Formats: sequence, structure tokens, C-alpha cells
Amino acid sequence: MTSHNRCAKTLSALAALEHQRDLPAGTVLRTHLVDAGSSDGTPEAVRRLHPGVRLRVVGTDVFWGEGTRIAARDSCAEDEIPWTHQLWLNDDVELADDALAVLLGTAGEVGEGAVVVGAVRSRATGRTTYSGRRSRGRGLALDVVEPTGRPEPCDTYNGNVVLLPRAVRERVGDVDRVFPHGMGDYDHGFRARRAGVRLYVAPRHVGVCESNPPLSGSREPGIGARAALRRVTSQRELPPRQWWIYCLRHNWPWAPLLMVSPYLRTVLRAAAAR
Repeated sequence: MTSHNRCAKTLSALAALEHQRDLPAGTVLRTHLVDAGSSDGTPEAVRRLHPGVRLRVVGTDVFWGEGTRIAARDSCAEDEIPWTHQLWLNDDVELADDALAVLLGTAGEVGEGAVVVGAVRSRATGRTTYSGRRSRGRGLALDVVEPTGRPEPCDTYNGNVVLLPRAVRERVGDVDRVFPHGMGDYDHGFRARRAGVRLYVAPRHVGVCESNPPLSGSREPGIGARAALRRVTSQRELPPRQWWIYCLRHNWPWAPLLMVSPYLRTVLRAAAAR
């Protein structure tokens, strides 16, 4: 897990994780949390309320991808208990009380060499917000895979709730350090598929997580073309070098066209709105 200035949500995520039920006999959970320099008291609250969490505090320049990579490597450095799976969990996800049992049960059903993705929904609307993804073209045009009551194949995944067997992690590795924030989860899923790993969405939703506001960042109304372009090329959206690497890896030979398209769309959209 990674966190930054979302103390209440982080504590809720940790509490839900600690209250999982119906786990297989002998299951031991160890939580590794990388906090990116929170100034809202997150590290202190975690130490006080969840003393068993392995907490590492890093700088504010560490985003989701790098934080997840650090936490994953920290978890592998502990040798006192052999581990079988890693779970990626966003700090704004509140798991259902049997979420891990569902994920592990699905892993047993589809085979231990597969990745199992947990779909999450909005508490307000009930709609799926993050899940596995299926490709419907190029670039980031990926459809959400809905839970159907049985394991559903997918092409890649959002990194909100992802269960990785040890063998998969050793074959595919962690989130690539090339992607400190976004695109790292999609890239990881595509790399897993390329390595012959099967990916499935669990049969039902495993928790709640709200999606990012649709009219924020570079899509905020009225900000102008220059401000919109500055935001879309920032670390929080599509930094050009990282986007180019992603396009080269997963969208050749259309990479040059796809590279420029989101920036051009952003400028045209902002200019038209003004």
C-alpha cells in the first residue's frame, strides 16, 4: 500500500484489511505501507492504531507506482515467514469483510499461476469504478470488466486490488520504475499477459472505492489550453517520456500517432471551451 494525505481513508482501508474473515487456515497477513511524506498525521495515526503495519516514510516525490514497488520489495525482504501471494491495495479502498477469501478462492479455482483482480464499486452509485480491463483499441482505451458471478478473463488491470501469486511476481516483477505513478498498473498487466500469465476478475465486487472526479486536472472547465497542456503532461496524468515508453511497448506501430493524440485533444478541448 501507499498513502499520501488521506489519513481517514488510509485508516479505513487498514481496518477493513485487518478484519478479514473466512481466510484459509494458517493464513498470515503482513501489511507494508509506504507513506509519501503525509503532513496530515497519517504516519503517526498508523503507528498508533495499527502497530503491526510495516511503515516506511519517504519523500513527497514518491507517487503510487514507485511506492507500490518499494512496498513490494520490502515485503520480499522479510524471510521469517514464507509468502505465497502479494496483494496490491489502494489506500482509498475499503474491502468487504470476505474480500481476501473471495480473491484466494478465485485463485484456487483458476489456478495458482494466474493474477486475480478485485473489482470495486462506488458506494454512492453502486457502479464499478476499478477492475480488470479489456482492450478495445489502442492507447488507454480499455473497458472495465464487470463481475459476472464467475471468473472473467481480462487483458490488464487497475492496480487498486490485485492478487499476485509469488510465481507471477518472480516472473513479471514489480511495477516498472519507469512509471512512478500512472500507467504502471496497465503496463504490469500487459507484461504479465505477454509472459503467458492468465488474468481474471473475481466473481463479485470485493470492496468500495470512489473514482476520480471526471472534470478535474486537465479536464477542469475554463482553465485554458496552456494550463490544460501543463496538467496533462504532469506526473499525475501523462508525462511525455513515460507515455512514449508505454506506447512503444504496447501500441507499436501506432505509437507515434498515439503519442501526440492525448495532448492534441486536450489543447483542442480546452480551446473550444474558452
